Amino acid sequence: MRLVFGSERNKKVNGGQSTVHGITIFCGLWTVDKNFNKRSKLKIKNTCISILILFSQCISPNSNITDRPDMNNISLAIHGGAGNYTLSDLSLEEQKEYQQKLQEALDRGYDILEKGGSSIDAVEAVIRILEDSPLFNAGKGAVLTSNEKIELDASIMRGSDLAAGAVGGVTIVKNPISAARKVMENSPHVLLMGRGAEAFAKEQHLEIVDPSYFFTEKSRMQLQKIKEEEKLKLKNSEKKDKKFGTVGCVALDKNGNLAAGTSTGGMVNKKFGRVGDSPIIGAGTYADNRTCAVSCTGHGEHFIRNTIAFSVAALMEYKGLSLEQAVDYVVEEKLKRTSGTGGLIAIDKEGNIAMKMNTPSMFRAYRNTKESKVFIF
Repeated sequence: MRLVFGSERNKKVNGGQSTVHGITIFCGLWTVDKNFNKRSKLKIKNTCISILILFSQCISPNSNITDRPDMNNISLAIHGGAGNYTLSDLSLEEQKEYQQKLQEALDRGYDILEKGGSSIDAVEAVIRILEDSPLFNAGKGAVLTSNEKIELDASIMRGSDLAAGAVGGVTIVKNPISAARKVMENSPHVLLMGRGAEAFAKEQHLEIVDPSYFFTEKSRMQLQKIKEEEKLKLKNSEKKDKKFGTVGCVALDKNGNLAAGTSTGGMVNKKFGRVGDSPIIGAGTYADNRTCAVSCTGHGEHFIRNTIAFSVAALMEYKGLSLEQAVDYVVEEKLKRTSGTGGLIAIDKEGNIAMKMNTPSMFRAYRNTKESKVFIF
């Protein structure tokens, strides 16, 4: 008896007589040499069926032999920024607005995954919705710099091949996350900055808007408040800002591919062309199919110095920690070592989700095959 793969044919000699006696299995079909009696044929048939069943189990996508995740474990998690919001800072109506927008973005991304779409498509679609909302510090709702301008940063990463793209300091690109993806897919680079990134976005036919599109009354008031505090020489005025603000998404698709993306307007009243962790691969964004996908939010300088996003993946790969263990250590131990504040969301290759912050609040939500939930505090 033998197993035959591909398009192998029986070798024939002596006037076309097969030299192979017994049984041949080929794509589930079996044939028996005429020299066998009926009883032998029945035994062989039963043996073949057993072998076929065993063989099919061995090559199943869910088999440990292939070391592939369950293809049904599609998962998605999003965040809308960590910060110092408390219940008294948001009215019930405002809380409802945030929850509805998070739910809208969550459902859009999950719908893509459910229909067999890629994790990178889901991540981009989710973040575009959040960028288009004035509620979050990204895109339309971005905070103002000290000279009352908008400077936007974003990054995206694909876990299947570690491909990544990012833009920093853009002022006219409506959806920076889409520009980051174009950098990843249509350029040999990872990070493009300022006018160069904007010129590239125009070449890629992305939507360009006047800088005034991003301005909101909310952002003007935030800047005014910070500047008044500076005039009064109040210390730690940065910590009094109600939220750091960033949006992000991590996803696992049906093919077992992870992806992560992050987008932000940066810190209110930032100076000198400051760039935080959001467009920095390994600091604010990271994805690797072997471990996890991560998107961060918080005081960017600390996330850069501690390479927070990559650290989660590294602890899983090199120390064998679970996603939950790695996230807990990074947020509660490593980040705090330099007095860093913020949070992150992450998904591992099995679809497990972790969302952790060391601040009073973090707008966040997740959805998998079992449940869908939205949180603010």
